[in-house]
Amino acid sequence: MIDELLTDAREHMDKSVEATRQKFLSVRAGRANPSLLDRINVEYYGTMTPLKQMASISAPEPRLLTVQPYDKSSIKAIERAIQESDLGLTPNNDGSVVRLVLPELTEERRKQLVKVVKSLTEDGKVALRNIRRDVMHDLKELKDAGEAGADDEHRAEEALQKLTNEKVAELDALLKAKEAEITEV
Repeated sequence: MIDELLTDAREHMDKSVEATRQKFLSVRAGRANPSLLDRINVEYYGTMTPLKQMASISAPEPRLLTVQPYDKSSIKAIERAIQESDLGLTPNNDGSVVRLVLPELTEERRKQLVKVVKSLTEDGKVALRNIRRDVMHDLKELKDAGEAGADDEHRAEEALQKLTNEKVAELDALLKAKEAEITEV
């Protein structure tokens, strides 16, 4: 039973790290990348809808993204959602396609992006700690129910802490790599 809890904790922590890695893709580093717009949600007929479900997004040039909505009537809502996001991009539309020209990153903007990445990393660490807390609670319940001894619980808690430390270190390594990518001129 304890092994199942630890295996489950590892799977959840792996998913948490992967989710943070995916969020990092939506932070601009230099070149135009369609995944920059992954976090954008557009109000579409009263419902918040992910932009990637409403439009085709492509990067025809290194500093240009194009967003071609499937429904032309949603173009104004898409423009508004992009403007209100933390990307710092100004959309231009010609009635059928929204173009996003990515300006050269300034030193100030790079610092802002580093802060965004640090915040995403901290969110990932909080998720890891929440998983650890839940598993610790389950281990305590097992011990209290008499299904596991105190020594077994203690060993499992140590293994869980070691796993948590590994995953936090993995997030820190991702952060360091993304920071280097952002600050690279």
